[in-house]
Amino acid sequence: MYIDIATEKFNRLRTQKDIIVLAFESSCDDTSVAVVKNGREVLSLVIASQIDIHARFGGVVPEVASRNHLLSISNITEEALNKANLTLSDIDAIAVTYGAGLVGSLMVGVNFAKSLAFALELPLIKVNHIRAHVAANYLSNKDLTPPFLALIVSGGHTALTKVEDYATQTLIGTTHDDAVGEAYDKVAKVLGLGYPGGPVVDKLSKSGNNNIQFIKPNYNKKDFNFSYSGLKTSVINYLHKTKQRGEDACVEDVCASFQCQAVEELVTKTINASKKYKIDKIALAGGVACNSHLRAEIQKACEKEKKKLYYPTPIECTDNAAMVGAEAYYQILAGANLADLDLVPDTTINLKYSNK
Repeated sequence: MYIDIATEKFNRLRTQKDIIVLAFESSCDDTSVAVVKNGREVLSLVIASQIDIHARFGGVVPEVASRNHLLSISNITEEALNKANLTLSDIDAIAVTYGAGLVGSLMVGVNFAKSLAFALELPLIKVNHIRAHVAANYLSNKDLTPPFLALIVSGGHTALTKVEDYATQTLIGTTHDDAVGEAYDKVAKVLGLGYPGGPVVDKLSKSGNNNIQFIKPNYNKKDFNFSYSGLKTSVINYLHKTKQRGEDACVEDVCASFQCQAVEELVTKTINASKKYKIDKIALAGGVACNSHLRAEIQKACEKEKKKLYYPTPIECTDNAAMVGAEAYYQILAGANLADLDLVPDTTINLKYSNK
């Protein structure tokens, strides 16, 4: 049976000098395939972006996303193998994101990976999308080793985790409501800036002033959870009141003020957590890790507190398969997350799942 063969090969992998993983990511609107060697070396990475498709709708349309994953995944798998100058016979394991994300999008990646694993009789490694974002740092920073603190910031997630070793993470803070990236997109939408909103807000804020206090900061040093619903609502209310007075809001000032207050919460709570847990290494992860103001402010804070900051390259901050391959490699070494052909997407998965 497949699972018996896959389990035997999975157990042998940890004794190999080199492990080559073919990885798939399709949790939202980007289809991606990568070939990763030993969790640190990207042999190839291909991403089929759908941004232009969804921009006309002002956000991701799940049905459209899953349909385009279906159209892309086979072709970019072939492209990834060609770029790596490898064939399927050179692959040691298949890895796939199985959660969190959009169920239709996840299903395309999961089913394609399962079919390939079955046909090739290779181990199938299930990967948590959130943990994969953290693992992206291993690709860009060859010297990074656990333990460290990870700040995960994206359109769907805002969280702080203690990365205790390559296979163990402890969630110490998460968002009570909106993720920070979601707040960026909603503010951009109200301002009429289009989708995705984060990069546009970041760009416009450079020529604006932080002169509008939307919320009054009140950070509990013992609480590392985040909240962005109040900030987002305050921006929307400010714009409505400005319009009712017959005035025009300065878009650049709104962007700068929103961004400064959003980033302040991220930086303050991350530094507070690093002090409490006596951790001197901090890693950024997720799409918002590309934000220029966040990088500048957390870099200043890290230098002041004598912490070392790590972050992935811009492409590795996106939803990409290379990070999935990196995470899968360390799960293989830990003897964890071998999946069978009953694997199904889990849209609600979080960082508390068991590795055993």
